[in-house]
Amino acid sequence: MTEQQPWQWDEPTWRGHVERVRAGRPLRPGSWPGGAKVAVALSFDSDHETPALRDGDVLPGKLSQGEYGARVGVPRILRLLDRVHAPSTFFVPAVSALLHDGELKSYVDGGHEIAVHGWIHERNTRLPPGTERALALRAADTLESLSGTRPAGVRTPSWDFSPDTLSIIRELGLTYDSSLMADDDCYEIVADGEPTGIVEVPVEWIRDDMPYFMMERFAAQRPYTPPRGVLSIWRDEFDVAYAEGGIFQLTMHPHIIGHRSRITILAELLDYIAGHEGVWFGTHLQIAQHALAAATR
Repeated sequence: MTEQQPWQWDEPTWRGHVERVRAGRPLRPGSWPGGAKVAVALSFDSDHETPALRDGDVLPGKLSQGEYGARVGVPRILRLLDRVHAPSTFFVPAVSALLHDGELKSYVDGGHEIAVHGWIHERNTRLPPGTERALALRAADTLESLSGTRPAGVRTPSWDFSPDTLSIIRELGLTYDSSLMADDDCYEIVADGEPTGIVEVPVEWIRDDMPYFMMERFAAQRPYTPPRGVLSIWRDEFDVAYAEGGIFQLTMHPHIIGHRSRITILAELLDYIAGHEGVWFGTHLQIAQHALAAATR
């Protein structure tokens, strides 16, 4: 018997796919800590060499591109965050943490959060059954061992959310996920119609540095948008978040945003944001906890 095509599905089938992981109640609080009007959630995916390693690309050229993130990008980012007093979240593949001794400590010492980002930046939806769970548990244990703190949040590598991902998040007892895109602001994840208590801190490709700046020599991906064009987009995103009283979330990568012309526009953006009254910089965990607590009062 041949598999049915989507246009042949009955309503329970297509509705079941849609309802498996869904956005539940909105979690935008009336105000943020200290009476702030907007929450700013900066995040950095410290992938470094892991995407190349995941793909079996072990030649020095590609690996050096990732090494730049740890060697140059991370120190630049940490200096900038310290200057603007912006606690942030670093999503770290466990192999990245193992490759770069002391990097997790530099995040903790800077007052930042460390969260799960897979084992070797694996693609969850392409893994054999059971492998995603095994790698996620091993990654969480490794980050805890190296940092001294159990991670409370996750961002799936490449935002690749498989049919098993949510159950793994629940098994790990995590507070939040940051891989889905159903809203601009936090919401509670619903599984098959049932609230889970897990907060989604949503992402979007618009607020990610990779689509604008990534360069793939043997593919069509090219950095077509100039840095100041990206600055304009992100500034507009912040302005609307500020007007609405929600969150402004960014996803960045040390080996991408850490370059001179790009860290410059991030610094300009953060100075612009800090020039507004009522701005609260929080880690993803702090934002998720506040949003959930405000909704349950």
